[in-house]
Amino acid sequence: MVSSCKFAARRLTQLRYKIGLLALAIVCVAHVSARESQDWIVLENCRLISNPANDGDSFHASAGAREYIFRLYMVDAPETDEMNPTRLVEQAKYFAITVPQAIEVGLAAKEFTRAKLSEPFTVFTHMSDAMGRSKMERFYAFVQTKAGDLGEQLVRNGLARNYGFKAVPPGLRSSRLEVEKLQQFEDEAQQESIGGWGVDARRLNVHAQKRAPFSVFVPGQTARPRALPLTNSPSAASAFRPSSTTVGPVHVKKSHAKEKIEPGKIDINTATEKELKMIPGVGQVMASRIIAARPFRSADDLKKVNGIGNKKYAKIRPYFQ
Repeated sequence: MVSSCKFAARRLTQLRYKIGLLALAIVCVAHVSARESQDWIVLENCRLISNPANDGDSFHASAGAREYIFRLYMVDAPETDEMNPTRLVEQAKYFAITVPQAIEVGLAAKEFTRAKLSEPFTVFTHMSDAMGRSKMERFYAFVQTKAGDLGEQLVRNGLARNYGFKAVPPGLRSSRLEVEKLQQFEDEAQQESIGGWGVDARRLNVHAQKRAPFSVFVPGQTARPRALPLTNSPSAASAFRPSSTTVGPVHVKKSHAKEKIEPGKIDINTATEKELKMIPGVGQVMASRIIAARPFRSADDLKKVNGIGNKKYAKIRPYFQ
């Protein structure tokens, strides 16, 4: 009997050891997958596709035979129509101009982007969902033109602001340096009174006086460019696999919204219901209540929304600007 008990105890100890090793292996694999998923997908020789929905910071493009919609990281050009009046008002306020003038700036930004993308360009993307009104998925991206980063060019010419979803640019370790560079470009455009900063002085279409060294991002690990799946295909993200020409590991994993939201990204007065639901702890009902309670003087007024007590406020406040 004693011998049987000792045998059973030994087997239990061995089983626990194996379970521990399996758990450790799973954690290690998850860690590697998370690291590798940060690699950039690079699409070269992309071409702009003419579409009425194109604007300064969002546009349709082709990579081989495939069509995508890309939205620039870290910059925001004014709207080109009144489809999103709340956002348009906020953009006009930022540039200290009227709403009709903000639309003019948006149209100028659209034309600027069209001209810059008239030649083949390169797209760096993680295939992260940028949302949007189209039925096709829209993906955040950095776009390299002949002159360098497109977002930087827009900001330097006063046609966009240093604002929007942030990401660590290819080849860099932090987004901070790029944010600071964009802010410098914005300050210079404002000092020169060009683009949105010079509408009243009729300098909307006057470009920067001095040429700026725009960034040319270089990815650490990329795959040799090739067409990705159609974005409106159910298997769009999973269909991509690294080919034998892959230099480093490249993985495309369709991201869940809640995994992508970062603190300080949401504008309390312009966020869509989908954006609000990206915040941990905010569901359908709470998102609707927040929208119904607008306008807010600032996100500090969230406590006035029914159902947001001190605990929930402390949890969700960091996600708002």
